[in-house]
Amino acid sequence: MARSPSEYEDHLERSRAVWDQRSDSYGRSERELAAIRETAIDHLGLERGDRVLEVGCGPGVNLARLRSDVGEHGAVVALDYSPEMVADADTRVEGHGWENVEVRLADATQATFDRGFDAALATLSLSLMPDVEATVETIARALAPGGTLVVFDLRPVPSGPASVVNPLVRRFLRWYANWNPDGDVLASLEAAFDECTVVETYAAGIGYVAVCRSG
Repeated sequence: MARSPSEYEDHLERSRAVWDQRSDSYGRSERELAAIRETAIDHLGLERGDRVLEVGCGPGVNLARLRSDVGEHGAVVALDYSPEMVADADTRVEGHGWENVEVRLADATQATFDRGFDAALATLSLSLMPDVEATVETIARALAPGGTLVVFDLRPVPSGPASVVNPLVRRFLRWYANWNPDGDVLASLEAAFDECTVVETYAAGIGYVAVCRSG
């Protein structure tokens, strides 16, 4: 469902407010979800010298692993639209002295890049975007032919008896993260990429990792 310009801006501003507020308390989430994030990055199959894009980088919890995988001759570009999250990520980059890691304050639905990327990562971010479809299209355009996008995200229970809890799941995600109830991440991925497969699921399918590849 397309959003009006005012609805888009309202969602973007709520997200900035929510994640600016949560920037100081992200450590617990970082620890609890570390294993799933690592699994998602494993699926990228990064090599030394690769260029990788991260969409919705938060305070930079994935940057150390991404930078380690691409090495000093690769490049990491990370986007987020929360000023506080970007500040935290910048502090992390500066603390490590990573000269080939760039953090940008940007709306991922409109971001542009001078060069293409070998891979892209989005962890717990696409379903929060004010326009999921436009964000996915931005990533697809940014990837070089044959590039890989890996997504770790959350959704209501897809099927089965556990789906009875979906009203509560939707309410929690909306409250905690400003989740976009009008966005369909998997449908957007399947429309934009030649190949897209859910390769991991967690908690009755609420959490999932999807791997998508361009032609």
